[in-house]
Amino acid sequence: MALGGGHGLSASLQALRRVTDSLTAVGVADDGGSSGRLRSEFGILPPGDLRMALAALCGDDSWGRTWEQVIQHRFGGAGELAGHSVGNLLITALWEQTGDAVTGLDWIAALLEANGRVLPCSDVPLTIVAEVLGHDPDHPDEVTMVRGQVAVATTPGTVMHLSLDPVEPPACREAIVAVREADAIVLGPGSWYTSVIPHLVIPELSRAITESPARRIVVLNLNPQMGETTDFAAHTYLDVLYNFLPDLRIDTVIADRQHVEDMTALKRSCADLGAEVFLMDVARTGADSAGMHDPQRLAVAFDTVLA
Repeated sequence: MALGGGHGLSASLQALRRVTDSLTAVGVADDGGSSGRLRSEFGILPPGDLRMALAALCGDDSWGRTWEQVIQHRFGGAGELAGHSVGNLLITALWEQTGDAVTGLDWIAALLEANGRVLPCSDVPLTIVAEVLGHDPDHPDEVTMVRGQVAVATTPGTVMHLSLDPVEPPACREAIVAVREADAIVLGPGSWYTSVIPHLVIPELSRAITESPARRIVVLNLNPQMGETTDFAAHTYLDVLYNFLPDLRIDTVIADRQHVEDMTALKRSCADLGAEVFLMDVARTGADSAGMHDPQRLAVAFDTVLA
């Protein structure tokens, strides 16, 4: 199974579905764009990350490719539908029809003939709250509370702590079951504070991940993200994981060999988590693909570490 959000989770899923036919994705909070508007209007879970995960699980046949394009289609223009994606609207409609987030997602997965299941991390909408040092450039020594996925992802300064509103939210029951039954759990790549860490801040989900007998794998980001992880090196992502959840044991860390600045520091951070590092070529090539993982290469990496 894979936990995360956005493009990072999508990359993991596109890779993992090449090596397993039993796959579950767990998505997190999003408050931007179409998702934020639907969440505000209907009081629902934000559908954006869940939609992207479903799109990543669509098949490679004509049916899958067509539906992937359909649910990712975003309306243009300047009217009320402008900016909304078809998939977000479809998820919202199924949630209203079924009255249950998981049932609605399962119905959409069946329609898409998706190669796996997509679940939310919590049963309630979440707001990410970060304590950021130096958020205000004029007061670099002050700590500011920054609220919301978009605001935290783009914040200047250094994220010192992360929490959720509501505090200690309920985890999705089906997600807990999936974690306990998983053979492998993949964290990352993705926006570290807004897609990866939130899973570890939901107490029941965090406990299930820590106690799971599954093999735990971390896929490191290729480049720092301007805002929440500005100036991060490869080992910094692991240091953040360790600081948030010292009891978490990681079995394997996958890092792209061209994106490791300090191998000694990376090995030290892996040792703190009990992990073995695998240096592999998992980045896309080409100037227009900088910072993106190649699903086929990542699939080879997963196949190697899971063998």
